[in-house]
Amino acid sequence: MMNMERLVILRRLILLAIASLISGCAVPFFGGYGANGQSLEEFEQHVEEVFRLQNRMTSEVMMLLESEEARKYQALMQAEQHMQQICADLNEYVSRDMDGLSTGLLLRRRVEKSAIDCEKAALMIKPLLAP
Repeated sequence: MMNMERLVILRRLILLAIASLISGCAVPFFGGYGANGQSLEEFEQHVEEVFRLQNRMTSEVMMLLESEEARKYQALMQAEQHMQQICADLNEYVSRDMDGLSTGLLLRRRVEKSAIDCEKAALMIKPLLAP
């Protein structure tokens, strides 16, 4: 009978661990949020900064492309399109959040995994904007 009780306890512990992983409660035990293992507050602040950066780069590209010299900026347009692809999850997350909609665990995890790549893609545009 002791083995049966241990098996029941083990099953409960496994179910508890799975439930905490699914809910996201266990994330800090595995090194924090994002690729840099930040606290939740630090990660949220970083994601907001990345969103603002990529938005600023998009605005600057749009202003530049409105000029008559748009044909000269093929590399810039390609870099901006690449940034939009890489930052798609972040943009969806912010859009849903601003509209008061649920962001969902899977979308949050995709943002967590892509935030650094989004930042890098946005920073790659900066030198292309220089005169």
